[in-house]
Amino acid sequence: MNTIAVIDYGMGNLHSVSKALEHVAPDARVLVTADPKTVLDADRVLLPGVGAIRDCMAEIRRLGFDDLVRTAAKDRPFLGICVGMQALMSHSEENNGVDCLGLFPEKVRYFGEPLIGNPELGEAPVKLKVPHMGWNQVSQDQDHPLWHGIPDQSRFYFVHSYYAEPAADGSVYGSANYGKKLAAAVGRDNVFAVQFHPEKSHEAGLQLLKNFAHWSGNL
Repeated sequence: MNTIAVIDYGMGNLHSVSKALEHVAPDARVLVTADPKTVLDADRVLLPGVGAIRDCMAEIRRLGFDDLVRTAAKDRPFLGICVGMQALMSHSEENNGVDCLGLFPEKVRYFGEPLIGNPELGEAPVKLKVPHMGWNQVSQDQDHPLWHGIPDQSRFYFVHSYYAEPAADGSVYGSANYGKKLAAAVGRDNVFAVQFHPEKSHEAGLQLLKNFAHWSGNL
């Protein structure tokens, strides 16, 4: 049976993510787990995350899950969500600077104040609120199996005050604009990660989770 391990390190929206996966992949066994062996035995692994990256990384390291995540991400489909995506980046400006897991080169930046909509992007020239919270369009910058069945410029639900600054190494698969361009989805080989919450993003988000539940890890 297809097994999907949702890593429980005390900082993720575990219930919503696991229920969404069970809904889109009724043939899969979804396991919310803090057991390293269960994670490494799973066919697919998901790293969720909410809250401050300092607290998330502190728990990941306290539990020894930094090595667990790196190992699990080597050889099976792996998905990071929200702070779970930020944890995969190289470094975050949050909390006076936090080193992350370094699976991707992007750096996580604070949106900053004041944050103004960019008229060149069709945004009204008004002050934008931080956190970036609500629906926003995502541009599919590159084709990927997890975009299957999802129209380009679909809207997804975001909640974050920090954003991954797009790197120029080809790892950005989706971007959004909120006063400035941000990496909404990154990927490399069998790893994919999104800043938005697919479990809260209605049809488009559920389709992405369904794609993940059936993704072989190949591009």
